[in-house]
Amino acid sequence: MAQEFQNEQYSELNELSGRIRILESKYSLARDRIFLINQNMVESHKKLMVQIDSLNSDIKEIKNDVFVIKESLRTLIKEFDSFAKKEDVKVLEKYINMWNPLKFVTEDQVKELLKTSGKKRGRKKI
Repeated sequence: MAQEFQNEQYSELNELSGRIRILESKYSLARDRIFLINQNMVESHKKLMVQIDSLNSDIKEIKNDVFVIKESLRTLIKEFDSFAKKEDVKVLEKYINMWNPLKFVTEDQVKELLKTSGKKRGRKKI
């Protein structure tokens, strides 16, 4: 009976020892997986930080570009204010049409007219 009891205890001890080894291997596998997951998370975090820095840089560049565009538009608006208005141009057009500068004579034409009129009247050349 003592022999049987001892055999039973050895058998249970072997069984428990096997279970412990299985649990240890499962624990070791879980620990390795967690370590791998942590490494992947650290790498992902680093990549995300690089992307965030790149995006922040792009945003700053875009903000600067928008600022330059706004300043250019302000300058253009100030220049547009100094342009002649439609009404002013129409007034000038009326005066130009009234004077009709196409009928003005040049200095050479006046000299020629005086020369021809002087010849007709018998006067000297100018």
